[in-house]
Amino acid sequence: MKIILLGPTASGKTELSIQIAEELGIPIISVDSRQCYKHVDIGTAKPSKSDLDRVQHYNISNLELTESDSVQAFSNRAELWEQEILSQHQHSLFVGGSTLHLQSLIRPMDDIPSANKANIEALTEEVEQHGMEFLYNRLTEVDPDYIKTIDGMNRQRIIRALDVWMQTDKPFSSFHVNKEFILPPNTLVFGLHRERENLYERINTRVDIMIEEGLIDEVRGILDQGFSKELQPLNAVGYREIISHFEGDLTQAEAIEKIKTHSRRYAKRQLTWFKRWDFVEWLPAQSKKIEELKEIMISHLAAKLDKQ
Repeated sequence: MKIILLGPTASGKTELSIQIAEELGIPIISVDSRQCYKHVDIGTAKPSKSDLDRVQHYNISNLELTESDSVQAFSNRAELWEQEILSQHQHSLFVGGSTLHLQSLIRPMDDIPSANKANIEALTEEVEQHGMEFLYNRLTEVDPDYIKTIDGMNRQRIIRALDVWMQTDKPFSSFHVNKEFILPPNTLVFGLHRERENLYERINTRVDIMIEEGLIDEVRGILDQGFSKELQPLNAVGYREIISHFEGDLTQAEAIEKIKTHSRRYAKRQLTWFKRWDFVEWLPAQSKKIEELKEIMISHLAAKLDKQ
């Protein structure tokens, strides 16, 4: 059985997933577009060392910061990992909040054309001449649905989406939503629900904890190693604001407040996306303890297996 646990940022997925994985005796595959990169630990809220010691995780720190990644590349990796897991266990467990990555687990991606080198070079040159906001505004015009899913001004994703549009004259988002969504029979999808005020409080608290744990030093250390601020992982919320602080555009306090604001907006976009899926079994994370949520998931799993 494929088990998917999703939810917006800071909803409480990590601890619940650890307990479920321990209960079932299986590893976890992270469904996160940033946790797969090395060095970006605090700002991506990776599982702690103790969590990683408790349960084996896939898709954590397996890519260099300079490597490109995509939903399709993740999907290919995840398929291989799942085959490996199911050769030894009855279930697989996927946990995360990256919307298109989650979608690729439920329905294979459409036949998206490969990157066109000439387009990529031309778009990159436009960035150098006019800035990233220039391409962001263009993508907003030609593909407003996809721009809503992007975590800020994500250079690689914007260029890739425009490349596909230039090749096909179709919005990049159309390759992801042009088929009816039907949940495969061997799949269970759980989501963590919290009232928005509670979720936003958790987001604000988590950002404060990230700062206390050394997020600013983490970003400084990455840049001091010579990594470009333009790299895909460093365009994520938490990193780009601290970089703006280093460049003098924001005070430290302003950068922290912007991280909170951008994180809340990202969570709102995630929730909007998840609401499209009527097959999600929503768990009352705000009113139930983790042990109770675990028992609900195990009960649903047992009922699903009985019906097969």
